Amino acid sequence: MATEVLMTQEGYDALKKELDQLKSVTRGEISEKIRVARGFGDLSENSEYDEAKNEQAVVEARIKKLEDQLKCVKIISREQMSKDVVNIGSRVKILDMEFDEEMEYVIASSVESHGDLDTISDESPVGKALMGHKVGDVVEVHAPAGVLNLKILEISL
Repeated sequence: MATEVLMTQEGYDALKKELDQLKSVTRGEISEKIRVARGFGDLSENSEYDEAKNEQAVVEARIKKLEDQLKCVKIISREQMSKDVVNIGSRVKILDMEFDEEMEYVIASSVESHGDLDTISDESPVGKALMGHKVGDVVEVHAPAGVLNLKILEISL
C-alpha cells in the first residue's frame, strides 16, 4: 500500500491543475510534434522525432507520478492545523543559534514543495527536525553541512 501524503488544499489544487494541463494540453502538443517529425522522413536519423518521443516519455512519467501521488493524498484543512506545533502548512520563524540569523519558512509536503527559497519539505533535514515542535523549542538538525541548532520563534498559518 502506498504511503499517505499529507497536503494542504492549495498544494493539492496545484498538483491537480498541473496534471490536468499535462493531460489536456501538453499531451496533444507532443503528439503534434511527433506527427510533424514523422513527416521529415527516415525515423532512424530523425532528431526531431527522437526529441519529441523523449519529451513524451518525460511527460507520461510525470503524469503517472502525479496520479500516484494524488491517490494517496490526505488533505489537511486550516481548521485541523495547530499554531502550537509545527506541521505541514505552518509558517515557521526560526533562529540559527550559531549565526544569530532569523529565517522564515513554510513547511510543505515533499510532493507540494516548490523549491522556493521560503518553502522547505517536511522530509528535508530541517523540515523533519522542526515537525511537531513548539515555540521556544531548540531543535538539532543533522544536515549535510553539519549540525545546526535552531530555535523556533514563531508558528503561524
